[in-house]
Amino acid sequence: MNFSLLKTLCSIHAPSGSEHNMTKFVLAYIKKEKKKWKVQPTILAGKEFHDTIVLVFGKPKTAMFAHLDSIGYTVGYSSSLIRIGGPASKSGFKLVGEDSKGPIECKLHVDKDRNLSYLYKREIDRGTTLTFKPNFRESEDYIQSPYMDNRLGVFTALKTAETLENGIIAFSTYEEHGGGTAQFLAKYIYEKYKVRQALICDITWITSGVQHGNGVAFSMRDSGIPRRTYLDQIKKILDKSKVLYQIEVESAGGSDGNVLQHSPYPFDWCFIGAPEDNVHSPDEKVAITDIEQMLKAYKVLMEKMN
Repeated sequence: MNFSLLKTLCSIHAPSGSEHNMTKFVLAYIKKEKKKWKVQPTILAGKEFHDTIVLVFGKPKTAMFAHLDSIGYTVGYSSSLIRIGGPASKSGFKLVGEDSKGPIECKLHVDKDRNLSYLYKREIDRGTTLTFKPNFRESEDYIQSPYMDNRLGVFTALKTAETLENGIIAFSTYEEHGGGTAQFLAKYIYEKYKVRQALICDITWITSGVQHGNGVAFSMRDSGIPRRTYLDQIKKILDKSKVLYQIEVESAGGSDGNVLQHSPYPFDWCFIGAPEDNVHSPDEKVAITDIEQMLKAYKVLMEKMN
């Protein structure tokens, strides 16, 4: 499998609130590649959608949500750093960004009281966003890189678009920092297209019950609880299509699915995504076999649930 697109996605600076870089890239990619796709989608983007993108194919009944943003840091006063979302923080991590004086590559420093700051040759403009330095590594069995969460979800969505005949792909923002746009996308999708079932195309964690190489994670719950009849429908399709999956059952964590559950719209939702190790760090690690099963799962579900 060719992962050059995934490598590019992982290198783009787009923490929560600064998704415009990713939005610009994804829109350019869609406009270039869509002529090769089975169905030409309606593309919804622009000021009224903030930095989100919605692709509408044929007569949709299901929407898949993939968030564009990542975790990171904001430069505060003096040399302090403020977390965007929940990044792993360890002294020596390399951070990159750009301010009015030019490109930046600095190091993260964590003191004994867990206060965060940067080490750099000059003062960085307040409000500048910093993210982990790109470092994409591919071996025979694994991909390891910052921001597999959720660039792998975006990659899966763009690959699903190649053969999708009926469905919606919604690229959301702000997921890593308190939810955000999934609710207004849900409102638009429900009122405009009467779609009320969703798949959450995101990345989950390696745990005692979810391991590398056992397939895509099919989450039956995290801090939110999807409707059981909807989960049963999905499970039947995955079983019949011989998708390799592992069932995830957690008490914490969340995604755009939780945002949908708290919306006033009757959305069914289910989180389906490959598990990763070294979460929210420069060394996020995903098994290639799990990526392959994630791609297979979305192709099958978006086809069979319509």
